[in-house]
Amino acid sequence: MIETESVEFSGLTEEKVSDRLKEDGLNELPSSKPRSIFTIAFGVIREPMFILLLACGTIYLILGDLREALVLLGFVLVVMGITLYQERKTERALEALRDLSSPRATVIRDGELKRIAGREVVRDDILVLGEGDRVPADAVVLSCTSLAVDESLLTGESAPVRKVACAEASLETVLPGGDDLPFVYSGTLVIQGQGIARVKATGPRTELGKIGKALQQVEIEVTPLQRETGRLVRYLACLGILLCALVIITYGLTRGDWLNAFLSGVSLAMAMLPEEFPVVLTIFLALGAWRISQKNVLTRRVPAVESLGAATVLCVDKTGTLTLNRMSVTLIFAGGSFHSFKNHGSEPLPEGFHELVEFAILASQNAPFDPMEIALKKLGERYLGKTEHIHDNWEFVREYPLSKSLLSLSHVWRSPQSQDYVIAAKGAPEAIAELCHMEEAQGEEVVKQVQIMAGQGLRVLGVAKSVSGKEGLPGGQHDFPFQFLGLLGFSDPVRPHVKDSIKVCSTAGVRVVMITGDYPATARSIAKEIGLISPGGVITGPELDKIDASTLRERMGSVNIFARVVPEQKLRLVNALKANGELVAMTGDGVNDAPALKAADIGIAMGGRGTDVARESAALVLLDDDFSSIVQAVRLGRRIFDNLKRAVAYIVAIHVPIAGLSILPVLFKWPIILSPIHIAFLELIIDPACSVVFEAEPEDPDVMRRPPRNPKEPLFSKMLLTLSLLQGLSVLAILIAVYLFALFRGQGEQDARTLAFTSLIVANLGLILANRSWSRTALATLRKSNAAMWWVAGGATTFLGLVLYVPFLRGLFRFGVLHPVDLAICLASGIAGVLWFELLKAFGLRGHPFPG
Repeated sequence: MIETESVEFSGLTEEKVSDRLKEDGLNELPSSKPRSIFTIAFGVIREPMFILLLACGTIYLILGDLREALVLLGFVLVVMGITLYQERKTERALEALRDLSSPRATVIRDGELKRIAGREVVRDDILVLGEGDRVPADAVVLSCTSLAVDESLLTGESAPVRKVACAEASLETVLPGGDDLPFVYSGTLVIQGQGIARVKATGPRTELGKIGKALQQVEIEVTPLQRETGRLVRYLACLGILLCALVIITYGLTRGDWLNAFLSGVSLAMAMLPEEFPVVLTIFLALGAWRISQKNVLTRRVPAVESLGAATVLCVDKTGTLTLNRMSVTLIFAGGSFHSFKNHGSEPLPEGFHELVEFAILASQNAPFDPMEIALKKLGERYLGKTEHIHDNWEFVREYPLSKSLLSLSHVWRSPQSQDYVIAAKGAPEAIAELCHMEEAQGEEVVKQVQIMAGQGLRVLGVAKSVSGKEGLPGGQHDFPFQFLGLLGFSDPVRPHVKDSIKVCSTAGVRVVMITGDYPATARSIAKEIGLISPGGVITGPELDKIDASTLRERMGSVNIFARVVPEQKLRLVNALKANGELVAMTGDGVNDAPALKAADIGIAMGGRGTDVARESAALVLLDDDFSSIVQAVRLGRRIFDNLKRAVAYIVAIHVPIAGLSILPVLFKWPIILSPIHIAFLELIIDPACSVVFEAEPEDPDVMRRPPRNPKEPLFSKMLLTLSLLQGLSVLAILIAVYLFALFRGQGEQDARTLAFTSLIVANLGLILANRSWSRTALATLRKSNAAMWWVAGGATTFLGLVLYVPFLRGLFRFGVLHPVDLAICLASGIAGVLWFELLKAFGLRGHPFPG
């Protein structure tokens, strides 16, 4: 059972939660529904490629060629099936991201605190609300301390409103707006304080649901890559239209057959149409976001997938990201002496330290959620549980909360035996020293002890007490005559894989910058433990305030540790790094971190302990708050961009010979090589190859052993386009040579077409293998597992065999019979088309900054 001051809550049981879900459904607002299979199919049918295929099938029907028309329409169905599979896979990935992006909620169930998705909140759930939380449902406040909520989403009023507690949970909810109401509303934001509330309405029954707004959608944005691709597609489409018109006019004028001229023009249009580019981008980015989510990093904004691989600096919090955020009290100081729980953990706590622990507990929540307060409660239960120092029967009167100007908080209590107020304060040692109005010598002594504790990597808090017999309570903590009691040192173990992840970042050319509110000595100790080097030393928050912008920019080049930093200063650090040309990823968890998260190139919010404001401001959400997950996301970001470049290189390369084989016979009056049915067959290989094979390509071993890519580097770089075009032209030259040689030998039009087409299929598979890596040979890449590639290669070979040796299909494709020697020629020709590129990789491209 959870207590909050004098109130106890056990919350719903899991059985009641299940019943509520059956009655009311999930706590979701009406939003855009996932696209149905029919909606996706309608979108596919409108694609230019399918319109061209349908047009060709219709023309063959008009000509009376029923068999070829049916085969073409069959190809339409097969390609549509492949596209539908890809689209549904993308849609499922986006749906998974929408589910993950639901706001989080802290509830009490079965007497325990639980952190759940906001969509799982049910009626009568007990909510625990804290600063920065997005309220997940309409609720009545049962208990609160300094609770203020921003209801501008519902009322339009920007000023936060105060909330008061109400013991009667059966009150009818009133409309939002105005101070001192005991109700909180779905979608509103806790600006200050804490509270406990019982849910009254969920989903469409909330005030927000009645308005009909839908929140927390995964944003599908037009990314820079998509804009760049759109431009290229438009250029290629215009070029295709011009060439198509040229082919139709040339064929019609020179041969007088305008119907076949139109079919030849359609074939060229199909060959030139770059419809794979937008499909590849959509699939890669959506599935990339889904893959990253499997590493406990949720992508809220798709452009972050593009940026991840280019990140040059990771700015991370120490607590909970580099460490486990599992605090334990390991060293305390009181009365001029230390007591270590590491060395004397099994012994009773000496009497001289009882009061320190007693008032530290009084300055904490009865039902703590903060890791340090949880550690204090455990300490009290173990060492003071059967003493007079635990005060379950005391009345909680008031809290003086932490503020920007004073990093301490105080709880005011009253015992049944006395009318005096007892005040317990805890906070940063310098804030406690300020409250106690210490003399200089005493203050220096406290600083000395703090440095000793911080030097052991401990997080240090000070504790003080006061007693007041006055009638009323003053307005601030400074008005109490506090007495210093001592210091508490908390240890927070470093996460197991952080040290290895720091090494990986170092070899990958990614700087790690640690930002913490702890003392410099604590930060140095942790940095030493995890292997984080800071050549420029440590900059503290107070020093940061004194440094001008130009000096800060200069020092940011060598300083990797920032201590005693408050959240508001993070924005300045981010801007300084960006001014130095860095691409910055920044973690944050609090309300005050939101500006820095928005300013960073990649904002990363903490999913476990982070506020909803931080999550909404960030591009990524770290679901497990683990630094190693960020490094894994960077690794995946690099892999996604590498594979995207490979797919683009392949698409460009394979379209060159297809377009060449469509246009050259028309211009030089050769027999036509490719008709729509041949290009439709090729699409069966190209579509899954560029979107499935390359997307599933595993990362290269050196992906984290090379520096980040330049974020300004275009996807369609000159080098990529040049090498891709050269690959395509070399394949085209070989195919034309094979075709003309067959005609020269008198083998006939059908045999020549068969040789050229079969060689093209082999070359197509060769291009897939060659572009799996731009630094290692195709044979070397075979050691990397990629099941999709083998399925595509096996399917292409099987279909080719059927087309070559099943008489009905051979007739449809206007092919001749290939003998073993012909097959050998096709195999050799297909390999020859990509052989030069393999030799170039083996001897010339090693170490070049290209994918692979």
